[in-house]
Amino acid sequence: MELVIQSVINGLIQGGFFALFAVGLVLIFGVMGVVNFAHGELVMVGAYTVWFVHAQSDLPYIPTIILAILIATVIGLLMERFLFRATRDNPLAGLICSIGVLFVLQVFATLIGGDGPSKQVAPPFHGTLVLFDFLRIPYQRIFSFGISVATLAALWYFLVRTKLGWALRAVALDREASALQGININMISMIAIGVGAALAGLAGALMAPLVNINPHMGHNVIITAFIVAIVGGVGSLSGSILAAILYALLHTFITVYYGATIATICGLLLMVVVLIVKPTGLMGIRVSE
Repeated sequence: MELVIQSVINGLIQGGFFALFAVGLVLIFGVMGVVNFAHGELVMVGAYTVWFVHAQSDLPYIPTIILAILIATVIGLLMERFLFRATRDNPLAGLICSIGVLFVLQVFATLIGGDGPSKQVAPPFHGTLVLFDFLRIPYQRIFSFGISVATLAALWYFLVRTKLGWALRAVALDREASALQGININMISMIAIGVGAALAGLAGALMAPLVNINPHMGHNVIITAFIVAIVGGVGSLSGSILAAILYALLHTFITVYYGATIATICGLLLMVVVLIVKPTGLMGIRVSE
């Protein structure tokens, strides 16, 4: 029983990371119609920033998180301005461009840190919270989970309570009608990818002390993001958060009892089952042509 409760707690914390980068991917796709294959590499950029600036250069952890968010955001904005805007009417071209950025970021990471053993970052928050003599939660995980929840709450407030958030949702629903209403599509696209990339950079910075860092870590991230986005319903932010929590719990339990490889396979099978049974995902909405 103790192992089950510990797995639930670990799954919820992992769900926070999954939700951060999956929501960013969904936001970019919903507003811009671009499948950004480089999204996992933006998470890698956030993790590498923490490794290079905090672990190697001794800058405090909190300012490093902010720096990681800024770097990922700038990369996202440059992608929108020079790649995605020019290929707005050609989704396939945008997808190919994002794959190109993926490889460029991997090469930069290799040049900075080499392609040897994975990098490690010592947890800035030491110690473990012990509850009921059996439940152990490292303070680093508590900090990361708290930041994830607060960020998602702030994103919800931004999308639901502000005019810019309303504009983002309007463009996601109907870009042409939004343009006719006077909404600046270029500006909204910049905001969407800026927010999505910032979430990815934040996820990478929070994950850095908890995972192995290497130039190819974005592969697993993008696979997870696609599973979460499809299971939750493409275009549904609330569905992505729900799917992130469910998938994280499933992945954690299977990893504990059968290993990480089996857990990843089960995640892909879950995605296939959802596509067969409910193609719109858990909270997606069918759109008629």
